[in-house]
Amino acid sequence: MEILDKYIDELLEKSTPQAPVWNIEKIRSGKPSTWNYIDGCMIKAVLELYDIKGDKKFLEFADNFIDYFVHDDGSIESYNPEEYNIDNVNAGKTLFDLYKLTGKEKYRKAIETIYGQVKNQPRTPSGNFWHKKIYPNQVWLDGLYMGQPFYMQYEIEYNNCKNCMDSFNQFINVYNKMRDKNTGLYYHGFDESKEVFWADKETGLSKNFWLRALGWYSMALVDTIDIMPDSFKEQRDKLSEIYKELIDSMLKFQDESGMWYQVVDKGGREGNYLETSGSAIFAYSIMKSVRMGILDESYFAYGEKAFNGTCDRYLSQKDGELQLDGICLVAGLGPADNTRRDGTFEYYISEPVVQNDAKGVAPLILAYIEILRKAK
Repeated sequence: MEILDKYIDELLEKSTPQAPVWNIEKIRSGKPSTWNYIDGCMIKAVLELYDIKGDKKFLEFADNFIDYFVHDDGSIESYNPEEYNIDNVNAGKTLFDLYKLTGKEKYRKAIETIYGQVKNQPRTPSGNFWHKKIYPNQVWLDGLYMGQPFYMQYEIEYNNCKNCMDSFNQFINVYNKMRDKNTGLYYHGFDESKEVFWADKETGLSKNFWLRALGWYSMALVDTIDIMPDSFKEQRDKLSEIYKELIDSMLKFQDESGMWYQVVDKGGREGNYLETSGSAIFAYSIMKSVRMGILDESYFAYGEKAFNGTCDRYLSQKDGELQLDGICLVAGLGPADNTRRDGTFEYYISEPVVQNDAKGVAPLILAYIEILRKAK
């Protein structure tokens, strides 16, 4: 996959902490760069590249990038914990690695800064973190990925696993409340108050199965299981069972290309399209879970097929530069004053499709790393 190595090098060469070329949302908004989950995804992938390839340029890039945001006292440039935006926790995962690799005390302090948000994050009556302060009583699948792997890792490394069961129970709530028993797929959002305009008045659920949200959830499971200690074997096995069930359900909807559709169960419907970020996420999570022993060896082929299918369809060269296409820029639900984001099929296919956004690039790199690990 020399083409992918070249593509990664091009992206890193063109990016600085102030202006990462993979953060298309920031570029389009014209606003300065901030601490955000998109860059967090990318820097985590860069650190994994360092882990597998041992090339110092990856560690130096990641360290310089995160160092730019983290002050000596552990406060983080442009990050306000009191927004209670669970997305902002995601980039905190890079701090665990960077603290171990560089020994910079400010990274250890910044871990506490982010844990301060987690500790005080508002919750639904049944105990799950709100997705954001502006989304009261709402749980989105995306939020499991943004918050739980950091939360679990903190508890294991710095808090004697005091709240590991809390993290586990938040997954169980999602399994019980957001999973559709007919398809085995999960709805994008759940409003426990059942009050917001997009939520079903009886169930509190949103209307559709959005690919990337399902992908985030699959990564949340795999990455959390990966760090759970042996003392939580029973809980780890339960999450593994939930994960396997999810993958078996998703495979029924995998296109012959290896990819999945933006609205997963409506492949034939006009306007629906094979989407890069979610397909790359499932490529990664499936191949990683085989390596971890959650899925048996036969599943690896499905992940590899998703990876190859995504590269074949959407990784191309234009004007001498590589580009990754087919990435849904963003999709969400509400808030109350934004009724366009209503969770309908029409809404999901109306959001912009872009190139080179880290929401597609980072998982594709992570999937590539799994192929490299297998080859080793």
